[in-house]
Amino acid sequence: MSDRNVDPELERLIADLNAGKTTTSESGQSVLRKYAREAQMVTARMNTGFHEEDELRELMSELIGKDVPDDFCLFPPIYADFGKNITIGKGVFINSGCCFQDQGGISIGDGCFIGHQVVFATIDHSLEPEHRHDNYVSPIRLGKNVWVGSHATILRGVNIGDNAVIAAGAVVNRDVPANTVVGGVPAKVIKQIG
Repeated sequence: MSDRNVDPELERLIADLNAGKTTTSESGQSVLRKYAREAQMVTARMNTGFHEEDELRELMSELIGKDVPDDFCLFPPIYADFGKNITIGKGVFINSGCCFQDQGGISIGDGCFIGHQVVFATIDHSLEPEHRHDNYVSPIRLGKNVWVGSHATILRGVNIGDNAVIAAGAVVNRDVPANTVVGGVPAKVIKQIG
């Protein structure tokens, strides 16, 4: 997978975000806004009209700033707040209507299935009004062969283990062990797999 990111400001911002640094209205917001607009433009093209699979892979590669694997499959529409902090493994399928708030980083392992209208939210904000515009970011990581059911929401800082299943409509606010099924609000382990 080749990396298409060549903007030093973007690379610095992603390094800061991946280190968990808080972005405030004074720090990093202009670069975030620049790439948010780019993400809006790319997703608008993806979500308009019909595209062959290779066209969708090219557009997704443009969105995330690196090449996606040849076996990546996407059913639009798709939405991304930033786009440049998403990593996609081999054999990944993303169904329609998913939202990627990826400033904190979203890593999707090999063989993952993402259901309709799943939300990945890597940002949180302060409860204190004077700091409400500050962004607190943490990554979301999906291991291999994870299946995320439709309408699930995965919150910042969550690691999902290999082969886990997230039930439809679940809100995942803590780590999910490998080989488990979780569901509910907030999500809890329902059963072991295997």
